[in-house]
Amino acid sequence: MSATASSIPARLDRLPWSAWHWRVVIALGVSWLLDGLEVTVVGSIGPALQRPETLGLSASQIGWAASAYIGGAVLGALYFGRLADKLGRKRMFLVTLVVYLIATLMTALSWDIYSFAFCRVLTGFGIGGEYAAINSAIDELIPARLRGRVDLAINGTFWIGAAMGAGSSIVLLNPEFIDPALGWRIAFALGGVLAFAVLLVRRVLPESPRWLMMHGRFDEAEAVMQRIEKELGVTDKVDLHLAIRPLRSVPWSQVIHVLTVQYRARAVFSLTLMASQAFFYNAIFFTYALVLARFYGVPADRVGYYIFPFALGNFLGPLLLGHLFDTVGRRFMIAATYALSGVGLLATGYAFQQELLTATTQALAWSAIFFVASAAASSAYLTVSEVFPLEMRAISISLFYAAGSALGGFLGPPLYGAMIESGSRSALFGAYAFAAVLMMVAAIVTMFLGVDAERKPLEEVCAPLGCDPKVGQTKPAP
Repeated sequence: MSATASSIPARLDRLPWSAWHWRVVIALGVSWLLDGLEVTVVGSIGPALQRPETLGLSASQIGWAASAYIGGAVLGALYFGRLADKLGRKRMFLVTLVVYLIATLMTALSWDIYSFAFCRVLTGFGIGGEYAAINSAIDELIPARLRGRVDLAINGTFWIGAAMGAGSSIVLLNPEFIDPALGWRIAFALGGVLAFAVLLVRRVLPESPRWLMMHGRFDEAEAVMQRIEKELGVTDKVDLHLAIRPLRSVPWSQVIHVLTVQYRARAVFSLTLMASQAFFYNAIFFTYALVLARFYGVPADRVGYYIFPFALGNFLGPLLLGHLFDTVGRRFMIAATYALSGVGLLATGYAFQQELLTATTQALAWSAIFFVASAAASSAYLTVSEVFPLEMRAISISLFYAAGSALGGFLGPPLYGAMIESGSRSALFGAYAFAAVLMMVAAIVTMFLGVDAERKPLEEVCAPLGCDPKVGQTKPAP
């Protein structure tokens, strides 16, 4: 098929920020909130699930259940990521939300470690699929000048979900209000109720015009673009056109070639960011409640109070630092946030080993560290969603999320869970130190391999595979 010139990418990037963009951000960004809710519910109710009247799980089993969730998310990302590139962003962000809705309701009905772990796999399957479809759609709809701060802020909403999970656990695990054997089930069921409400909002969102254009559906893309411009009251013309030859499907052989040959340095950079932040976060946060219970004697129904400041720091970090990724630049900010996160964890881990902290000061120290670390982790997702070609954006996100989770996240929770059970502060500090070093290594890699993508259109950061190199971005002939 011959190349066709389109002004749609430039028109999307020149749109003023509007209520329409807010709807997109809220409806799609809620996937991170749901993930935060799921992770925190399990983290907060971990001690409660150890009781005989609930599921009677051990700390190691809770850690493995967390890994089951991550494993499901990896599988979901790989499966739905490929489909999001082939079948569309909208279709997948509806399907994945339905999968999550059903799975979290099933979790509320689980009866032992096996049924619980299976439901966690299925829940992760839906959430993992969300990552690929959602991040692709958001990047393709948000103006280039704001893409960094918006992406980071959306990723930060994970911690709104975390706060919701912590808050619900305070009430649902308090025996004065609800029977503990029932409270943890209600906590999971609430996630399904929220997902249903979001599903109603997502139904009215359009397909990504960039994806439609990529698949040769230029008339549909133009119709969507005109509806958006009409709603926003935008009438000015755009002369900058992109000449692109539609590629309805990218074979695996080409995907592999792009990642291992054409953009090998970007692939190494992306994998380093994803793996280091996955180990840093998953290993620590999935067992946060267990640390409080084992080393500080915090009761299960009080854990939520300690998660609130932690969640607040994680949410405010991307929100307040996000604009710097668009102004100061990606390379410097990614390197700085990764390095500071590593140094901070190393110092706090040493203080923990020396028994210099209380439950409160431990929570406050981690809140300060993760104010920066949350921005760092969010920038990893931003990076993998913008530095590879349009035609394989979703599968790229999926592959690096899967690889990063497998290398950095899957083994972390059970490893930390076993160390917590042993009661050894020195062993746990060794694991914290390893996570800290990984973050500092990622900072060094960023300085050499980072991509300066700030304020640039996606097609300039990485040309589409179907972009006509002889035409590129041009003004149309008179």
